[in-house]
Amino acid sequence: MTTSDPKLHRKSPLHRYGFLWATLVLFLGSLIGHWTSGWSAYVQEQQEHGQPAELSSYVPEALRDTFENWQAEFMGITWQILGLSLLYAVGSPQSKEGDERKEKKLDLLLRKVDPENADKEIEKLDRDYSRS
Repeated sequence: MTTSDPKLHRKSPLHRYGFLWATLVLFLGSLIGHWTSGWSAYVQEQQEHGQPAELSSYVPEALRDTFENWQAEFMGITWQILGLSLLYAVGSPQSKEGDERKEKKLDLLLRKVDPENADKEIEKLDRDYSRS
């Protein structure tokens, strides 16, 4: 569906950006859960040491823990994206498999649409755009 689709403009922002809203709700829910459980652990730790639980000392600790978690997650995701892109670019067997199938389908379609000239056109395409 393109952005110029008139049906899309009639839909509510909640519907148009559903994935964004769902992601935002999951993100905020997990962040609130992380900070709430962290606060509980912090209060318990402070009580064990006989010290008062203060929000001003908890927030930097919670921010540090949150950023450490994000760093680990983003590094893993970044590696997956870059590694997959690299393997696709260098032509791993997984990436070639799809291309060969597409080419066979296109050859079959060309033979159905123009049976008289299909083989000649396929040979010309193979010459002009040789596969390496």
